[in-house]
Amino acid sequence: MVYVLWSDRYRKRYVGMTSDLVGRFRSHNSLAKKGWTIRFRPWRVVHVEFYATKKDAKSREDFLKTGRGREWMDLNLNLDG
Repeated sequence: MVYVLWSDRYRKRYVGMTSDLVGRFRSHNSLAKKGWTIRFRPWRVVHVEFYATKKDAKSREDFLKTGRGREWMDLNLNLDG
């Protein structure tokens, strides 16, 4: 699955891919000791998409990290609410 996290405090978003959203979310919000996401805690999940294959999920993750993908998120996700 592909997920989008949002940090209200820092107005940052993070796009990732995982097969264990609960575990990954815990890592982003409390378990991880290093990495980009620890600087912008706390995070909330604002969007999740499910895919049949890892390849399809990776393709969508890559798209969401492009300029057009960020535009799509700005138009379709309620990141301030």
